Amino acid sequence: MRDLAQKWPVAPDWQSATIGAPGLEARTIPGLHQLLVSGDLDAWARISGMDGNGVGAFGSAQGDRYAARLARDRLLVVSSTPLAIAAGWHAEGFAVTAISAGLHVFEVKGSAIDAFIARGSTLDPKQESASAALSFAGVSAIVYRHRDRLRIHVDRGLASYLWTWIETALRA
Repeated sequence: MRDLAQKWPVAPDWQSATIGAPGLEARTIPGLHQLLVSGDLDAWARISGMDGNGVGAFGSAQGDRYAARLARDRLLVVSSTPLAIAAGWHAEGFAVTAISAGLHVFEVKGSAIDAFIARGSTLDPKQESASAALSFAGVSAIVYRHRDRLRIHVDRGLASYLWTWIETALRA
């Protein structure tokens, strides 16, 4: 029987993998806590003490805890430390799902971020949209700015593909 795994490239060591090019550098951000919040986002904001609006695509998130808007009633909440809110349905009208293991996070920094965005999306990188969920580099992703960097969340199964795409885009 043929070993079909041989035709796939080996995934990078995500802890240390970086790609550099003039004006840009990409790496993985490990260890972030990610929650999907669905339902009454005003109730979520009251209970969690966090902003219930979230940033849209290319919007700028600040701090160690923030949210990205995915839909009218859905947020991706990202934190460098665990949040003290339980997963599951909350009687106040929202549900919380831990999805840290399901999403891989990339970060791109440098002076050529807008040109990089233009390669991956048809959206104007200078114009924030209502939702951070979009098609980026041919895959569904959550894209926003964090401080002066671009963060991209993708399904973990697509991380190797996006890494290859980023490598090609930065070196082209």
